[in-house]
Amino acid sequence: MSHKYFGTDGIRGKANVDPITADMALRIGQAAGQVIGEMIPEGRPTVVIGKDTRLSGYMIESALQAGFTSVGFFCLLVGPMPTPAVAMLTRSLRADLGVMITASHNPYDDNGIKLFKPNGTKLNGDFIKKIEALIDDPSKIKLAAPEQIGKALRIDDAVGRYIESCKRAVPKYFDLDGMKVVVDCAHGATYHIAPKTFWELGAKVIRLGTEPDGFNINKGCGALHPETMREAVLENKADIGVALDGDGDRLFLCDAEGNIMDGDQILAAMATFMKERGKLKGNAVVGTVMTNMGCEKYLNSLGLELIRTSVGDHHVEAAMRDGGYNLGAESSGHVIFSDHIPTGDGLLAALQFVAAMDTTGKTAAEMGRLFKPFPQKLENVRLPEGVLAEDILGANDVKACIEEVETNLNGNGRILIRESGTEPLIRVMVEAEEGVEVAPHVSAIVKTMEEKVSTR
Repeated sequence: MSHKYFGTDGIRGKANVDPITADMALRIGQAAGQVIGEMIPEGRPTVVIGKDTRLSGYMIESALQAGFTSVGFFCLLVGPMPTPAVAMLTRSLRADLGVMITASHNPYDDNGIKLFKPNGTKLNGDFIKKIEALIDDPSKIKLAAPEQIGKALRIDDAVGRYIESCKRAVPKYFDLDGMKVVVDCAHGATYHIAPKTFWELGAKVIRLGTEPDGFNINKGCGALHPETMREAVLENKADIGVALDGDGDRLFLCDAEGNIMDGDQILAAMATFMKERGKLKGNAVVGTVMTNMGCEKYLNSLGLELIRTSVGDHHVEAAMRDGGYNLGAESSGHVIFSDHIPTGDGLLAALQFVAAMDTTGKTAAEMGRLFKPFPQKLENVRLPEGVLAEDILGANDVKACIEEVETNLNGNGRILIRESGTEPLIRVMVEAEEGVEVAPHVSAIVKTMEEKVSTR
């Protein structure tokens, strides 16, 4: 379902520019509060509000707090926290709604708002439609009577609650004594959490990206720039490297030899581990249209099916829930262990991987080299304001170019073209078996699209 403001991962944009303004955040708080509040017959409705380390988070947090309290909500403020922690705390604190202020992997000058249901899954569908209708018509907002205005409270033990929930997800007597771990927090929401968790489990921790200043989130570090982690792993002779993104829901790993593992390789490793121990449900795992064909081929060799969804961890989560599966991942690093939490959690996934290393006695390199990825090439076509993706994709010359590439691939690869849900982009990806050149095929499609954009 297409929405006016909310995309595949909440509402996102440039900070202090419509729609990511204090005024809009106020209206989102009021609108979401009214929609959710109408479903609560008695008692005070409650919302958990977390944020990452962007400078604009202060502004948006205050505006959301004002919006929610004006319609009678109690606000539980948890400060800088990973997105999965807000999902967990929403469920743990029995709140009626969770809100995360983040633009995830985007640079500091972007920001966004994600909404969570009481069970920790992302709010979507009719709820979002109703919220957007109230945003556009604030005259229908019903403000609370003076005696019913809400309060705000800071939850001081939120960090400890989240760390303990992650530690409970690994074997009781598991410890990392003697293991050297590089932890890169991208100067984001896990800066005060991930290194502490690994240290409490006994590891020697080399910290990266743990000095947020409001401007440096995701800048040259974290899951978006895993080469920084890789260099630290090799320099310090670490056993494994862990790189998280700005809001802590994505994970990339690095073995002692400097090989970087994305979500596909983590998915293959954990599917193998869980299947061998009879813990994988449904004899299948969930990925997306971006999951590498090499990963799918490997999973099939184990007798496992790969269920593909659209891009977005909420699509992966929905397919897992509908099919009764307990492992899913995106190539970009969202890894979901639904036995523990119904959303991507980088720290929890890293702990699961390291616990599997401990259980099997294998190194990270042995765990993470189970298949050889098929070559992929991805390029973006930026859409100027007023140019719609559907008009470009529907153009005859663009369709003809795509058909020509499909003919040239001759069944030895695939083309994936999709509109971004968070930016004005068309993403073009070609993937093929080794020996097939993918770059010229991508370039041909992108060039044709860009020519069509220039005529609009």
